[in-house]
Amino acid sequence: MDAPRSRFLKVKCNDCSNEQIIFGSASSKVDCTVCGRTLAEPRGGKAIVKSQILEVLE
Repeated sequence: MDAPRSRFLKVKCNDCSNEQIIFGSASSKVDCTVCGRTLAEPRGGKAIVKSQILEVLE
C-alpha cells in the first residue's frame, strides 16, 4: 500500500507567531486564525506555504 502523498504541516505565522496546523494540499486559502494573514494558497496540488514550516506531521 502506498504512503499518502500529502501531509499536515505545523506552521508559524510570520506576523503574530501563532502556530497552527494546516493541510499541505489545501484546496482553499488558509488564513491565520489570530491576525488573518494568508498562511497558504492552493495551487492545484500542493499548497504554496507563505509561512514558516515548523514540522511535518505523520
